[in-house]
Amino acid sequence: MLDALKRLFRRDGAAQTASWPEIEHWATASGRSFRPARDGAGFVVEGSYENRPWRLEWGPSQRDYLIGHEVRLRLDVELPHQLQLLVASRELMKWLEGETFERYTDQLQTHIDSSTPEEMRWLVMFPKLSLRALPGLHARVGAVGASLPALSRWIDGTLAVRLEQAGQRLLAADRPFVLMTSRNRVVLRVEVAEPEPVTLDQAIALFETAVSRVPNAIEGLAETSSAWPSTAASAWHSQMPSEPPPAAG
Repeated sequence: MLDALKRLFRRDGAAQTASWPEIEHWATASGRSFRPARDGAGFVVEGSYENRPWRLEWGPSQRDYLIGHEVRLRLDVELPHQLQLLVASRELMKWLEGETFERYTDQLQTHIDSSTPEEMRWLVMFPKLSLRALPGLHARVGAVGASLPALSRWIDGTLAVRLEQAGQRLLAADRPFVLMTSRNRVVLRVEVAEPEPVTLDQAIALFETAVSRVPNAIEGLAETSSAWPSTAASAWHSQMPSEPPPAAG
């Protein structure tokens, strides 16, 4: 009991003393909300894209493949269940493939269970998209998806350009990252040891570009499934609320 109380007091003390004034000023100046995480080990920034709220977190990594701390960005939106798409740094994909192979051959398992992160399962389940037509990305980035036409339409265009730009800044030196659509969410994870406004701006720019390309990805499903007609993309815009969500308290 005493040890538990000591841990509680340490967490409370960390929450009270931890602060990121530069990040808080940046968030407030851009019209976003900022608050420290409950455990004091990171922070949360909330903003929106086309009146749809997103959430940015910086703190200890929730994935073994990202060392130390990470930036996590998430936006919830209703998506077709086939829209399971993944883009990641190429070196990270190679590592995840090797890790997945070792995990299941060492344990003599014949299937991948649900406790394995989706990122690892998808590398086994889904085909890879060739990016040779985009030489600026091919050496740095890999992509897999349940629908290759949807994946191609998601990346092609502005997202490809943004990924190339990020390769010189946010994703320089093969910084590990994962960008994915799954379970009614668009998610970006990127390894970031120390948060800075410029780094967060670059992460948000990449993330919002990925969100903006989701209707194009949905259109790509029409090429492989009659269950999702080409008009599906219009549903994306019809879901947008007419008024912005209330500011976080």
